[in-house]
Amino acid sequence: MTRPMNNSKAGVGMNRRRFLTRSAGWAGGAAAFPLLLPGGVFGGEGTVGANDRIGVAFIGMGRQAGGLLQGLLRRPEARLVAVADVDLSRARGATAKHGGEALQDYRRLLERKDVDAVITATPEQWRGPICIHSCQAGKDVYAEKPLSWTIREGRLIVQAARKYGRVFQVGSQQRSMVRNWVGCEFIRSGKLGRITRVVAHNYPTPWEGRLPAQPVPSDLDWDMWCGPVEPVPYNRDLFLPRANPGWLSFRSFSGGEMTGWGSHGFDQVQWALGMDASGPIEVWVEGPRFDPPTYEQPEPKARGDRQCSVPKVFFRYEGDIVMELGDGPEGGAVFHGEKGTVRIDRGVFESDPEEYMEEALRNRPKGMNEDHMKDWLTCIRTRGKPVADVEIGHRSATVCHLGNIARWAGRRLRWDPARETFPDDPDACRYLDRPRRKGYDLPATL
Repeated sequence: MTRPMNNSKAGVGMNRRRFLTRSAGWAGGAAAFPLLLPGGVFGGEGTVGANDRIGVAFIGMGRQAGGLLQGLLRRPEARLVAVADVDLSRARGATAKHGGEALQDYRRLLERKDVDAVITATPEQWRGPICIHSCQAGKDVYAEKPLSWTIREGRLIVQAARKYGRVFQVGSQQRSMVRNWVGCEFIRSGKLGRITRVVAHNYPTPWEGRLPAQPVPSDLDWDMWCGPVEPVPYNRDLFLPRANPGWLSFRSFSGGEMTGWGSHGFDQVQWALGMDASGPIEVWVEGPRFDPPTYEQPEPKARGDRQCSVPKVFFRYEGDIVMELGDGPEGGAVFHGEKGTVRIDRGVFESDPEEYMEEALRNRPKGMNEDHMKDWLTCIRTRGKPVADVEIGHRSATVCHLGNIARWAGRRLRWDPARETFPDDPDACRYLDRPRRKGYDLPATL
């Protein structure tokens, strides 16, 4: 049974209890599934006492969340309170081992007063609803990358985090790696001279999928897993992120590896170029027309990746810095400057001449925090901005989305990073968001 978000007209009154989905503005139908929040959660009132352990809950306990859970459990300042997953067996597996309540619907988790913060690592179609609802419920957020399913959704997530005063970390862990920090700072400081060219990895765009139906596991709410996407038949090779090929390769549910690995690589480019609050101003393609396959049976992603890596994508930043997608590293890029070359990858900073790297590492700041989870938890106490703040995550994801849009549109597009629109191409603006199933619309207001 579909459980759309409620559009009840209940107000802020009623003892400060209110339908969460109404506050988010999600349109719903008569069969809506309301979430009543306890009084006092709206308006960013969630704070943690100096001596209290931070109560953390997980939304989504799949592949990526397992590593995040281990990172959380190593932190003495935090404790696991609850886990929600549409596959109830996964939630129960985590809580049976580590404690806490197992739930199937994340909205029930947000009702709990002992949940100070949430970590979410769901498929991309659910990123917006979960992040926005969590902010409105007064919870701080750690969201996996890519931050958003679309550019418009990403901006709304930022607005929700700001309006409700939330500490919001994006899972761009390379921001907490010393060599990445030092390398990007070296480029940003101008020590490589003017950047003339950037070569990033050629990330493939997602393709289409119509996998055959399989029986839905008894503990899985498949309709809710589909969420904003019109429901399709269950198949294990869709349900898993990277399988044969997994949801991450299909356009309905993801931006493909362009947003998967691209949100890491482009994040380093944004950081190195000093573009954390901006982005490229033009994007275009060169080469054959984009021609994605449709997978009708499970198979490895190699064919789709190969076919969807053309045409070649180019970006232009202010100052005539051109980034091309080619043979650059997956987790970063190669930066060509007037005074040499720097290669940034995951945990990698290399330079030519080599003395640049050696000197920069020798003079790096002491005591740098290399624990991404710890940085988030520390900021929850101090109410400071984490190293991969929500605006940073949104801007990096936007570059990923622009790469896909360029292939879909097949023409040169001028991008306005301040207004986040294609000012000369109203038709291209239709790619700024996606159609959503009735009851899962993005909010008109926050």
